[in-house]
Order: sequence, then structure tokens, then C-alpha cells
Amino acid sequence: MSAPYVRLPTLRLLPLETTTEDVRVGRADVAVLPIGSFEQHGPFLPLMTDTVIACAIAREVASAYPVHCLPPVTISCSHEHAAWPGTVSISATTLSAVVRDIAESLRRSGINSLVLINGHGGNYVLRNVVQESAGCGIRMALFPGPADWSAARDRAGVQTSPQSDMHAGEVETSILLHDHPELVRTGYETSDFLADDREHLLTLGMRAYTESGVVGCPSKASPGKGKELLAGLVDSFAEYFSLLAPEEPSAGAQSPPRPSATADIGQPADIRRGTR
Repeated sequence: MSAPYVRLPTLRLLPLETTTEDVRVGRADVAVLPIGSFEQHGPFLPLMTDTVIACAIAREVASAYPVHCLPPVTISCSHEHAAWPGTVSISATTLSAVVRDIAESLRRSGINSLVLINGHGGNYVLRNVVQESAGCGIRMALFPGPADWSAARDRAGVQTSPQSDMHAGEVETSILLHDHPELVRTGYETSDFLADDREHLLTLGMRAYTESGVVGCPSKASPGKGKELLAGLVDSFAEYFSLLAPEEPSAGAQSPPRPSATADIGQPADIRRGTR
């Protein structure tokens, strides 16, 4: 028997009524591109989890800094999750080409800085895209970085270690419980599963390490932790904005607020341990 159809709210990112005139008047010098995935997140989180998280980060950043929010890239490199129904991937070559095309289009329209807000740890190629952008007419950054996640986790009081909190665990479930609680199904309270030794994940895939698709402790998640995780990332974005924004703000743009306190899934470490 098929699951009942439930109408869910649209992911909150850009207002639906935004026009080209709105973008012209509020012109920003830095664009943010949420990049998620369409992959299994256990039986209680949706396939769109990483996209929801990337959009939530982008939306919170846009509420604090004068950036131009782009709609998300919703399918990326999720090959390690292919054993579960519903997971869809594109190649690293395709993802890098899409991002480069978007960056070039922004450059032609006068926006010369782009922050890739990555919600999926398996998108390793994005590091190379940012690396190769040097000298190409548009400056790029990849956010959040390892230190940004570490600071946000500390601020939120996340209990599970970064090594253990790998997929559909405390961090991801907390952000969805805060940002889109209607997307979280019952069962996360009893779905904890640890698999810290994932040395050959990229070769064997996730199925070799977890039957449910979960690696982490979602039972420790809470809406309060999700709220603080996002707040911590907003604080960390200040450094990225200062690197990419011109010294003088564009007409109509407001200077970003100074975060009151910058609190302190590292990518290099994620490559060794596996991906979220």
C-alpha cells in the first residue's frame, strides 16, 4: 500500500514574488548558491535533506548579509548511496560544469563573487571548482568549511563527535527539526547507529557500513540545536563575506552586521572518513 500523499510547504529560499526589478534595486555583489543532493537519509528524513539544509543556511545568511540568493542545485554526487531506492546522482564532471556555467552567467551580469553553500559532503569536486576559479574573473568560496561546522557544533552543544555524526544523525536531524519539522518522520528517536570505521566507503558504498542508511545519533537531535547550528554558521559567514565583497558596498546595499560572537565535517577529514 502506497504512502499517503501529503502536501508539504515550498522550501523557503527566494520569495516567489521576486522580480528582476527587485534584484536590480537590491543589487548584491556576492551571490550564494545552495548545493544539496537527492539521496537516502534513512527512513525518517527526506531524500531532499541536504538541499533543505543548504537552503536553510543560504536563507539565514541572506537575512544577515547583502547577498544574492540563487535557487538550489538539487542533484549532485551521491554515488555512495546508490544502494537505496530514490537516490539520484550526476557525475562530478556534470556538477562542476553546472557550477562553472552559473558562475560565468553571474560574471556577465556583473556579480563577480560566488559562495557555494554545500549541503552534501560527497561533493568533493566543489573544492577543485573553487580552487580553479582563481584568475578566472569570478572569486569563489566553499561554505561551510571544517572550522565553521566545528564552531557551530560547539555553539549548539552537539553531543555526537564529527567522526560518528556522519549521515542522518544529530546535526542534520536537528536542522530539519528546527527549519522544516514537518519533513521529519517518527522513528529518528530510535534509529541511532554508529560505524566509525568507514575506511573504504568510497569503494564499497554506504551499504557496507549501515543497513538503515543512518550513521550517527539522531535521537540526540532537537530543534534548539538546529537553530543554534544555523546561527553559528551565520556568524562564521562574516569572514567569507569580508573576503569576497568589495570594500565599498554597492548602491542600495547595507553593510553586513558584525556578529556578536564568532564561535569557533571537515572536508579533508570527510574524504578520509566518508561523506554525509
